[in-house]
Amino acid sequence: MTDPRLPVREPRRHARDPSTHRRRTTARPAPRGRSRRRTRRLLVTTTVFVALVAAGAAFAYQNLDGNIDSQDVDGQLNAGSRPDRQAPGAVNVLLLGSDSRSGANSEYGRDEGGARSDTAMVVHLADGRRSASVISLPRDTLIDRPACATGSGLVPAAKSVMFNSAFSVGGMACSVATVEQLSGLRIDHVVEIDFTGFKKMIDTLGGVRVNVPQDIDDPDSRTHLRKGPQRLNGEQALGLVRTRHGIGDGSDLGRIKLQQTFMKALIGQIRTTDLLTNPVRLYRLLDDLTSAVTTDKGLGSLSSLTSFARSLDGLDADQVDFRTLPVAPAPHDPNRVVPEEPKANALWKALIEDRPLPGGEQS
Repeated sequence: MTDPRLPVREPRRHARDPSTHRRRTTARPAPRGRSRRRTRRLLVTTTVFVALVAAGAAFAYQNLDGNIDSQDVDGQLNAGSRPDRQAPGAVNVLLLGSDSRSGANSEYGRDEGGARSDTAMVVHLADGRRSASVISLPRDTLIDRPACATGSGLVPAAKSVMFNSAFSVGGMACSVATVEQLSGLRIDHVVEIDFTGFKKMIDTLGGVRVNVPQDIDDPDSRTHLRKGPQRLNGEQALGLVRTRHGIGDGSDLGRIKLQQTFMKALIGQIRTTDLLTNPVRLYRLLDDLTSAVTTDKGLGSLSSLTSFARSLDGLDADQVDFRTLPVAPAPHDPNRVVPEEPKANALWKALIEDRPLPGGEQS
C-alpha cells in the first residue's frame, strides 16, 4: 500500500504546450506591403520584357517590309491583250535574274547602260500545290516582242529579237508581256533578284552542297570548280549559275542545266534546314532576300511574301519538274535558237491546263 504520508508524484508530461509549439513552428507572415511590392516589381519586369520583345518584332517586321521594292506591273500591261486564267488555283511566277552591272553589282562587270535578264524561269505551281513545274527560257531565243510601255513612252513591237532584250527595253512588265505572248500563259507574279543579293543569301545559309557535273574553268565568270559533290559559298554558287564558256559548247543550254542542278540542291537544303531554331540566321536570310528582290505589287509586302512561301511548305524538291523550253538552231543564225514546235507549244498547253508536263526526262 502507498504510504499516505508521502507526496503523490504527478505523471510526467511528454507533450509540449501546444501554444509554445505553435509559436516555434509557424512562420511569421510577411508584411502585406512587402508582398505587394514584390508582385508589383514582377509585373513591371514582365511588362517591360514583353514590350521590348514586341518592339523588336515590330522593328524587324518594318525593316524587312521596307526592304522590298515593288512595281505596278499589272498597271503597265495592256489588260485587253493578256491571256485569261484557265486554271483557278494554279499560280504562274516569272523569275528573273538580272545582269545589271550598276551599284553593288558593278564588281561583276561594267554598267553597259541597261540590265538584261541573265536568267528567266517560268514557275508553275499546280492547284493545291501538289507539284510545280519550272521552265527555263534560253536568253538567246529569238522571239517576237510586243510593244512595251516605259517611263519615256511606248516602245514599238519588234520581230525576231533575243528574249532577254525585253527586260532591257521595258523591265519586268515587258518581260511578262513577252512571255505571255510567247506562251499564252497568264503570269500572276514576277520576281527579279540581283547578283549581290543571291550571293548573300547563299552565304547566310552556310553554302549549298552541289554535285558539280564536270570541271569548270571560266575566267569570265571567275568560276574554277572541280567535278564532284562540294559545298559552294555565295561567290562560287553565283559563278556556277552564270558560267557558259566553261561548259559544253558555250551556249546558254549548258548554263541552264547547271542552274537547274543548283536550284534542286537549294530547294532540298532549305527544306531540311530548320531555320526556326536559329532566329538570328532566319532574320539575316529574310533581310538578304527582301533586300535582293523586286516584285510586282501582289508580292510587294512581307505579309504577302510570307503567305506565298507558306503555301509552298509541303512541296519537296522531287515534286518539282525542271525543264528547258524546247528549241532548235535559228535558220539564219547558228548562235541563236528558236522555239521548237510542236514540242514548245505542247509544254505551254500543259501549264495552261494545269496538267503534268508531256514526256521527256527532267532537265
